[in-house]
Amino acid sequence: MKKIVKSLMPAVYLMVIAFSAASCNKTQAAPAVTPGQPVDLTYAAEKALPSVVYIKSVTNSKVQTVEYSDPFEDFFSDPFGGFFGRGQSQGNGRRRQVQTPKRAAAGSGVIISADGYIVTNNHVVDGADELTVTLNENSKEYSARIIGADKTTDLALIKIDAKNLPAIVIANSENVKVGEWVLAVGNPLGLNNTVTAGIVSAKARSMGSGVSSMIQTDAAINQGNSGGALVNTRGELIGINAMLASTTGANIGYGFAIPTSIVQKAVEDFKKYGTYQRAMIGISGSDVSSYVDSEKDKGNEVDLGTMEGIYIAEVVEDGAAADGGLQKGDVLTYVDGKKVKQFGELQGIIAQKRPGDKVVVKYLRNKKEKTVTLTLKNEQGNTKVVKNADVDILGIDVRPVTDSQKKQLEISYGLEVLKVNGGKMKEAGVPKGFIIQVVNDQPMRSFDDLQQVVKDAKDQMLVIKGIFPTGKRGGFVVYLQNE
Repeated sequence: MKKIVKSLMPAVYLMVIAFSAASCNKTQAAPAVTPGQPVDLTYAAEKALPSVVYIKSVTNSKVQTVEYSDPFEDFFSDPFGGFFGRGQSQGNGRRRQVQTPKRAAAGSGVIISADGYIVTNNHVVDGADELTVTLNENSKEYSARIIGADKTTDLALIKIDAKNLPAIVIANSENVKVGEWVLAVGNPLGLNNTVTAGIVSAKARSMGSGVSSMIQTDAAINQGNSGGALVNTRGELIGINAMLASTTGANIGYGFAIPTSIVQKAVEDFKKYGTYQRAMIGISGSDVSSYVDSEKDKGNEVDLGTMEGIYIAEVVEDGAAADGGLQKGDVLTYVDGKKVKQFGELQGIIAQKRPGDKVVVKYLRNKKEKTVTLTLKNEQGNTKVVKNADVDILGIDVRPVTDSQKKQLEISYGLEVLKVNGGKMKEAGVPKGFIIQVVNDQPMRSFDDLQQVVKDAKDQMLVIKGIFPTGKRGGFVVYLQNE
């Protein structure tokens, strides 16, 4: 027996040495997270901090023409036609030139490549005339230019001329689990290079601001954190911090980050097309559980055959879902093999697609499962990739009128204004739902017609004629440049 023990001793020593070596090697990598044990977040902070930058945006003073109303001026009308400084009448309103003040704002950004590409929020860079990026490691400052930006996703890609930058490692946000530890890294409230800790509180949150399928965290996020990094315990990027839920404007609970599954798709679009490629499935609705609860509150009993999925309340005419035969009352349950329980999950899947992409959809109709392949469309109602163009200055989304609109309004063509995001159309007062028929005496049958007339506008002015949804005809004058 003693011989057996003695013969085993060298092997035991070798095993001890091997385990010791493995322990030494392990300290060089990300620390393992043991369930039920305290988490050491120092490694994550060390890895992420060098990749997060401080962004300063400056909007220069400008002269803008604004409309205003002054009842006293109307009563004591100026017989000298504005000679003494009163505004000049333009149609039903009055217009006046005002000098806007110079403004500066700050936010954060994340280096995603060693050659100077940085991701941040659209609202950090929107309207900026100057962008300055300051690195964390050596406080060097660089001028930055915008490669692409999108208001709806609240993402922007900017570029500085630099090399060998500390790019962050990007993880797949779809692997993130509720309850895991995360760090929010950024420059809140002027406190540069700040790290706060918390957990993932929820996933696939829809915030109603256009930004969809967000990661919710209780890590403190404040003003200045926008565009910063949300990282896991390995210091890998899982989201771009974008907003907080607060009644005071300061952190009192939850922050929200745009997941990397959407961020990476946006970066590819910005680099290739200059603009975000938004695919549309063409439905509106809600979670089945929410729909059933609302019907019960009305005293109605509903049995859809499931309590999970998306109840389709409306199918957009000529949209992808309509083309595939989906109807109001159907329950969408799977998209590309992924189960969808919440509307935010559906939005997250579609946000990773482009116009022209196909998705396989499973749905219930009268409790029977059906499968269909849909071809996603863009906001103009076709499958073309949308490239950055001069028409972006208008700040609207349009699509050709549908057959039912033609019949109802007794017209043969036109472009319906689907959304007014801002820009020159909003300044001119063009409302959602207005149908543009003629611009500068040119008929508007397609999006390409609108693009061309903007490019050809000689006086940087558009004279728009069209029809409201009520059938009333009207028009607007849009100035493409500030007067």
